[in-house]
Amino acid sequence: MLEFRNVSVSCQHMPILNDISLTFRDGEITTILGPNGCGKTTLVQCLNGASTVTAGQIFLNGQDFLKISPKERAREISLLPQVRTIIPAIPVKMLVEHGRFPYLGFSRRKSKEDTEIVNRAMEFTHISQYADQYVDTLSGGIRQRVFFAMVLAQDCDYIVLDEPTTYLDIRYQIEILQLVKKLNQEFGITIIMVLHDINQAIAYSDNVIGMKDGKVLVEGDPEEVITEESIRELYGIELGVTRVDGRKFVLAV
Repeated sequence: MLEFRNVSVSCQHMPILNDISLTFRDGEITTILGPNGCGKTTLVQCLNGASTVTAGQIFLNGQDFLKISPKERAREISLLPQVRTIIPAIPVKMLVEHGRFPYLGFSRRKSKEDTEIVNRAMEFTHISQYADQYVDTLSGGIRQRVFFAMVLAQDCDYIVLDEPTTYLDIRYQIEILQLVKKLNQEFGITIIMVLHDINQAIAYSDNVIGMKDGKVLVEGDPEEVITEESIRELYGIELGVTRVDGRKFVLAV
C-alpha cells in the first residue's frame, strides 16, 4: 500500500501541494483529475524525486519511501513522465532495455532474466516487430507503447503514468488505456494515472482523486464522486452528468 501522509511541496517558498494525505490501495487503478496547474504532476513526481517533499512522509508497505535510494525506489515504483520533448534516436529494444537499469550492476551487463523481461514487455505492448526500428521514426501511438514497454520492463508492482494519452488520437488513447486495464486485471499491478478526460477516468478507474489548488477535493469511487457538483467545484464549469445503458457519462458540451 502506498500512502501520502501530510505531504507538502513548495518551490521558492511558493506552496504547490498543501498537506496531502492519500492512500493508493494495492491492485487498483487510481486516476488523478483536476485543472491545469492544480498539482497533479507534482504529486506523482514526489515518487521519483523530481518534486522535493518539503513536509510530510510517503510510505510504501510501511517503509519510509523517501529514505531509500533512487535505485531502490525505481525497483518499487515505475513512473512514465508526462513530457518527453526529446525522442531518443535509438532502436526500440534498446530503449525498452533502459527499464532494466535499476537492476544492473556497474558493468550494465544484462542477464538472461533481464532479456526475458524485456521481451515479455515488448510482446505485451505489441511492439516486438519494431525492435530494430529507431524510436524517433515511429508514430505517436506506437512510440507511446514503446515507452510503456520500458516502464513494464522495470518489473514493478506499482506503475505511475502521467498523462499517458496526451497528444494521441482516440484510437491510440483507448489502446493505451486497454493495455493499462489488462495489466491491472491479469497481473494485479497497482496503477496510478493522471488523466484529463473525465469519462475515461470513470470507465477505467477503481478510484479517482480530484485536485484543485494543491489540495484534494474529491476522492473515491468514480460512480459516486463524479457529479455535477464535484465538476463545478474542481473546474468551475457547469457540465451535465447522465447515464447511458447504466454507465455514467459527463456531457462535455
